[in-house]
Amino acid sequence: MNTDDALINADTAIRPFHVQIADEAIADLRRRIAAWRPPEREPVNDQSQGVQLAMVQDLVRYWATEYDWRRCEAKLNTLPQFTTEIDGLDIHFIHVRSAQQNALPLIVSHGWPGSVIEQLKIIEPLTNPSQYRGNASDAFDVVIPSLPGYGFSAKPSTTGWGPDRIARAWAVLMQRLGYTRYVAQGGDWGTAISAAMACQAPEGLAGIHVNFAQMVPPGILGQIRNGDPAPTGLSQAEKRAYEQVAFNTYHRGYGVIQGTRPQTIGYSLADSPVGLAAWLLDHDMGTYEHLAQLFAGDPYGAISRDDWLDNTSLYWLTNTATSAARLYWQQAITGTNFYAAADVSLPAAVTVFPQEYVQAPRTWTEQAYHNLIYFREAERGGHFAAWEQPQLFSEELRAAFRPMR
Repeated sequence: MNTDDALINADTAIRPFHVQIADEAIADLRRRIAAWRPPEREPVNDQSQGVQLAMVQDLVRYWATEYDWRRCEAKLNTLPQFTTEIDGLDIHFIHVRSAQQNALPLIVSHGWPGSVIEQLKIIEPLTNPSQYRGNASDAFDVVIPSLPGYGFSAKPSTTGWGPDRIARAWAVLMQRLGYTRYVAQGGDWGTAISAAMACQAPEGLAGIHVNFAQMVPPGILGQIRNGDPAPTGLSQAEKRAYEQVAFNTYHRGYGVIQGTRPQTIGYSLADSPVGLAAWLLDHDMGTYEHLAQLFAGDPYGAISRDDWLDNTSLYWLTNTATSAARLYWQQAITGTNFYAAADVSLPAAVTVFPQEYVQAPRTWTEQAYHNLIYFREAERGGHFAAWEQPQLFSEELRAAFRPMR
């Protein structure tokens, strides 16, 4: 059966979903945290060898003694959650309708190492904007799915579930929910999924917003080599983006390993919650520095220690670290470079957050998104902008999608 047949013949039922993790699973998590065996301290005084021992010790101390998963579970269960089968896979999603008539339907896609927990803080500002320094006319109906293999969505048992296939599934989901006109938003993998939706241009999709633009021109992308200087003739913003892409192409170990050996790393991630926590922490240098301070007692925007451990515990309790990692392998075998220009013709909006690990210059962004109707460099925020700066992020989405209403 091909993908189109599977979509046509799928069970279209939408089933309510309730989170209920077994007591034994939570007790097992605590036992494993308490029994962790740390390595020796790194012989350097920075993060050049990876996540530092002191940071992990702070995290473990809090996770083992104060953290409460049931609080997160209760928070999730206050929201309308559902599952539905699409293309042979059960997809979990949160669906919150606004009380405002004519609210614009919006599907939001998370990335790695995130989950639906990453977007919880934007639900109220988007569905009820008048209570969050906005206008009722800017209200959204919000749909937040768990990516296949992440959280409470089913794990693919076959290959093929890359951004293009997920994008097709998201279009089916929005159609199944009865939406005839809607918009899409994403960052990280959500960027690639939203761009794929725009390229596929399913009936009803009015446009997209991304907070991690895929914009490096082909001629530039082909010149990136580890340690090589940027090509001549670039503007300062383009040179910065080139150097950021080059660094992150060759110095983000998790991307290389998950893109080539997800099963191998998966044995460790499925067996040690502390190992999993360290792996999820090591995303990018800026985020890591903020999280290290967070577990030392300093704030990180709206993200709390509990927020980060909610997300980490979700990966552990659903045993989805390996299935989530396989998305990198799926992308890698297609030969598609994540940073390559998106080539999107539908209306598109882009927000660049100043602590994002690659900051898109407008010149390259305009070449990648051919109908760029909104571009803004925000004053604060990083890779997890929706989580860290939910008010600002929500304001960006209101402004970005206003012309698409």
